[in-house]
Amino acid sequence: MRVLALDSSGLVASVAVVEDAELIAEYTVNYKKTHSQTLLPMLDEIASMIELDLETIDAIAISKGPGSFTGLRIGSATAKGLGLALNKPIIEIPTVDGLAYNLWGTSAVVCPLMDARRNQTYTGLYEFTDGQMCVIEPQCAVDIAQIVEKINELKREIIFLGDGVPVFKAFIEEQVQVPYAFAPAHMNKQRAGAVASLACIYAEKGQMVSAQAHQPDYLRLSQAERERQEKEKRLLGDAGV
Repeated sequence: MRVLALDSSGLVASVAVVEDAELIAEYTVNYKKTHSQTLLPMLDEIASMIELDLETIDAIAISKGPGSFTGLRIGSATAKGLGLALNKPIIEIPTVDGLAYNLWGTSAVVCPLMDARRNQTYTGLYEFTDGQMCVIEPQCAVDIAQIVEKINELKREIIFLGDGVPVFKAFIEEQVQVPYAFAPAHMNKQRAGAVASLACIYAEKGQMVSAQAHQPDYLRLSQAERERQEKEKRLLGDAGV
C-alpha cells in the first residue's frame, strides 16, 4: 500500500509518502508562506527525490478538517485534483485525529489544541490502548474552558500539542488540575507522516471516498458566514420578524 498524504490544515504545510508501514519521505514547512506557494512545490520535490511516479500510488490521504478555512480549501483542492487526474481514492483523516497520532503509544491522554480564534479551540481527547488510538472525546470546536473541564474530570495525565498550545498555555497552567506536559517541537504540529500512517489503517477498513465525493470538513461556519448570519438576524429583528 503506497499512500501520498497532504496536510495544510494549520500553520504547517506537510507532504509525505508511506509505503507498507515505511515512511519513505516527508517534507514539512512551518514558515511565513501560504500553502498555495508551498504544497505543490513540496510534492514535486519529494517525487523527484524518491523518483516517485504518481501513477503508482494507491490512495491520497488528506487532513480534511477542521482547521484554517483557506488551508483546508488548498489541501482539499490539491488532493481532489490529483485524485481526479490519477483516478485514485481519497482517504479523509480528521485533522485533530491526525495530530493526536503524532504521540502514538503514550500512556497519557493526548489533547491536541488548534487555535480556532475567539477563545475557542479545535480539540479532542485520545488514548492509546492495545496498539490502537481510541477516541475519548471526538474532535470538536469548543471554548478552551470546556475541554479543560473534561480533562480535570478524567483525573489522568495529559499531553498537549498543536498550534493552540502557546495561545492557551497560560490558561492551562492556571486551570489544569492533573499532571500535564507539552509535546516537544518535533511532535507538536501537524505532520503528513502521521496522516499517511493513520490513512493506512483507514484503507484496511475500506474507509475511502472517490475524489469527486471528497469535501473538507470545516466543523463550523467561517467568520464571513457567521457575520452574514448575524447581520441577517439583526435585519430581521429590526423588521420585527
